[in-house]
Amino acid sequence: MTEPERIRTSRLDSGIRVVTEAMPGLRSVAVGFWVGTGSRDEPDALAGASHFLEHLLFKGTHRRSAVEIAEAVESVGGDMNAFTGQELTAFYVRMPDQRLALAIDILSDIVWSPALRPADVDSERQVILEEIRMRDDTPDDLVHELFAAAMFPGHPIGREITGTPETIEPMSRDAIAEFHAAHYHPSNVVVAAAGNLEHDEVVAQVEAAMLGTAGERPRRTPHDGKPGPDPMVVVEDDLEQVHLVLGMRALRRDDPDRFAFGVLNQVLGGGMSSRLFQEVREQRGLAYSVYSYRAAFEETGAFGIYAGTAPEKVDELLDVLDTQIARIQTDGGVSDRELEAAKGHLTGSLALSLESSISRMNRIGRNELLMGEVPSLDELVADCEAVTADDVGRVVDRVFRENPRTLAAVGPVSAEALART
Repeated sequence: MTEPERIRTSRLDSGIRVVTEAMPGLRSVAVGFWVGTGSRDEPDALAGASHFLEHLLFKGTHRRSAVEIAEAVESVGGDMNAFTGQELTAFYVRMPDQRLALAIDILSDIVWSPALRPADVDSERQVILEEIRMRDDTPDDLVHELFAAAMFPGHPIGREITGTPETIEPMSRDAIAEFHAAHYHPSNVVVAAAGNLEHDEVVAQVEAAMLGTAGERPRRTPHDGKPGPDPMVVVEDDLEQVHLVLGMRALRRDDPDRFAFGVLNQVLGGGMSSRLFQEVREQRGLAYSVYSYRAAFEETGAFGIYAGTAPEKVDELLDVLDTQIARIQTDGGVSDRELEAAKGHLTGSLALSLESSISRMNRIGRNELLMGEVPSLDELVADCEAVTADDVGRVVDRVFRENPRTLAAVGPVSAEALART
């Protein structure tokens, strides 16, 4: 059976989409409910509602308590989790293949009919406030939040996914329930399953467990790329290191140049052989951790470089980052050797990342929800292999030449000192 034959998609009358990938050699199944709502879809007063719901849905339903949910999963050797992003929320379970019906029933129960008991809301509120404090006490996490806020000022894409104490503390049970009712519609959900399964069986079980009410998929407020990013944001703190993120706006998730952008990111800061790792860590010893990364959304994206260094080395580190960005522009992109090495890494790591049912479920669920299709591994490899040096050069121009830079910093450094570098 070829990969396209293993992946099947159905849209039910309710509007829910079901996508599966058959992996007959396994003895497990992974099932995920992917909701097309995230932190960017919240009104300002409810910032953090998606993440709050992510926590609350595991606190119990009208049929099951939180303990009963956990026992049902763990008593058969399974595990469950969830996460919230700017544009989606996902809930997933992995179980032995003979427990497929149980996995779908539990996820359907928590997604469609959470109890949202007032006592659970209040107790989980405290958990989330502690999570926010933990984030604020972790500078290498906080600096990325500051970077996002500076990159997209005044837009929900740049807000903290967890919300803030000012929004979480007063958020009522009824407001959370209204948010759930407005966004958790079948038309806004993809059910993804991978493992030892039959597609038609999954569809039948999803239909049988369907408790959601039909409705229009909520409209998302578009982001037009304005206002421009803030050039700098600094939180001074008495730490051993200064944590920095330097970056700029970049490509949206469906941009035709996204594969070339992946190659560029790999060459610049995607691994131990990258330019930044070799120059910053191996040759100069300026940082233990240094890397670059991409974030892609419906209408826009971002590119960032992270590094943590001693306060007295900040000027040298920023000079190296500036030099590397300038060099890649002067070179017009990457060398043939770098191009082939980056493509080899991306295609190889893609294959290695898809060796479990849960990783396959994540791939098909995310792609169906965000892109409306699930490309095969062969198609992805072909798209990556087709990237040329000219393609990378075009991305260099589009990302580095056309967009102003933003710098975020946390640690014993002032904005005035950074402005002089």
